This record gives sequence, C-alpha cells and structure tokens, in this order.
Amino acid sequence: MGSDFPMFRDAQPVHRVHVDGFFLDKTEVTNEQFERFVQATGYVTVAERIPSPEDFPGAPPENLIAGSVVFTAPRGPVPLDDHFRWWSYIKGADWRHPQGAGSTIKGKMNHPVVHVAYDDVLAFAAWTGKRLSTEAEWEFAARGGLDKKPYVWGDDFEPEGRPMANSFQGHFPDHNTAQDGFEATAPVMSFPPNGYGLYDMAGNVWEWTSDWYRPDYYRMVAASGVVRNPQGPSDSFDPSEPGVRKKVHKGGSYLCTDQYCARYMPGGRGKGATDTGTSHLGFRLVKDVPKTAAMSPAE
Repeated sequence: MGSDFPMFRDAQPVHRVHVDGFFLDKTEVTNEQFERFVQATGYVTVAERIPSPEDFPGAPPENLIAGSVVFTAPRGPVPLDDHFRWWSYIKGADWRHPQGAGSTIKGKMNHPVVHVAYDDVLAFAAWTGKRLSTEAEWEFAARGGLDKKPYVWGDDFEPEGRPMANSFQGHFPDHNTAQDGFEATAPVMSFPPNGYGLYDMAGNVWEWTSDWYRPDYYRMVAASGVVRNPQGPSDSFDPSEPGVRKKVHKGGSYLCTDQYCARYMPGGRGKGATDTGTSHLGFRLVKDVPKTAAMSPAE
C-alpha cells in the first residue's frame, strides 16, 4: 500500500498488508441504482435535508438551507492555494440535481451517483446487504494484480496516447478541454477495466471507504509488520481542519490533474467530512465471501 510520489506525504511509507478475499462492485453505484433504493425506501439524503441549528451553532438562519458542494470553474486562471475559488455550497444541489436547483440527471442514469454523504452510503449498503470497503481492500482491488505501478493500468498515464481514465485536461481549474470526452462525470465503464475487471478505479468520482483519515496512519501501521485486514485508525484527525471527522476517499475524480491533484494513482489518498457530499464524490460496495466458500486469501 501507499506511494513514493513526493506529493503524497500522507501515503508514506509504502508498506505491505494482507487482505482476505472479497467481492467488489464492478462499477461505481449509478444514479439508476440509487434511484431504485430511494423509490423502495423513501430515503432522503443528507443534501436534501435542511441543516439543523444544533449542528451549526451561530449560523445565520438564512444559511441553513438544503444543498451540497459543487465545482464551478472560475472565469480565468487563479492561484491554487484556496480551493474555495472553485468550490461552492449550492442551494438545492443533491443527487437528483448535481449542479443545483434546475439541473437534472435525465440522460445520466448510468453515471455515478454524487452528492452522497457517508450516512447515505451506509443506508444504501444496508439496503443491499453489502458494505463499504476498507482502504486496504480498495487499494488492493484498484491495483488489479499489478505491484507498485503508478497507475491502475501500468506505468504510463496515457499509453500510446489513449486516455485510460476520466480526468481533467487543460488548465486547472478554469479550462477543461475534455480531451477524454467528458467535462464532468462519465457513464460507468467508459474506460478500460483494470486487471481484475473493475471499472473507474481511477478518475470519474472519488469513492468513500470505511477508514477514518489520519495523515500519520501509514507510519503507524507500517511499524507493526504485515497487518492482516487493516481497518484504519480508531479516530480521525486532519491537521488542516482539527475537529472535523473525516473518512478516506480513494481513486481521484474527473477533476484530478498533475497540475493540482494526481490522486487517480492507486496509492493516493483523499479525505472528506462524513456529513458532506460533493459533485465529484460517489462510492461502490463490497460483498463478503461466504465463510463456506473455498477461496484463498489475497495478499
């Protein structure tokens, strides 16, 4: 696990872990699948609920509105030291309205669902009888049988000039040329699968895992030898936002670029507050191997 890429200080050192067998969804959960869940259960996502004053003490009442965080390209080049230049909390943004009130997922039912907070993912998982993967399981699956390669498909980002993932081309964050065919999310299975037959393990949307985020966790676990089925740290800590509980995200998104975020690499790590979804964050789930199945663990 991990990466020697200098930008990824929280993904170091590279270390070995052991994971038992598991089944991971072939694709990210789509709008169509999530809609079936909502229709069957009547579930209301976090982004569709009006925030509680108790959860945001001191916030003006006019700011307590249902919505979510949306990427909006600035009109021109901007310094990259403040992500609020391209991220905004948009009233009415949710999984049905990914860009805010008035937008729609019509024609995008095979795109990954976005604007899902951690509790939304847990609710969907309970309905399906599945669970979120650990960070270790996710990274093992993403590598597709390749060892220590920078990308889930090998050594070159675009072998023979062929885009292998939905990422950002052009000048980040103001001008996306969409040379790979997609300016935002892409239908699942739009790019080649990895060695395990899994799609979009790099790019398209970030994916939730079950692990709490700490930047020092890899140093902690690497000191313990080869850990079997690591579950992540027992608590969360992000020095950039102390007190905000965050889970690990993996895989990068359609906004990742080597100009700012190259975390479409399998060893890269993302992070996000559990009560927050965004327009580039989704998930996929794990089904455990039945105990009676005669399958060898993977390492």
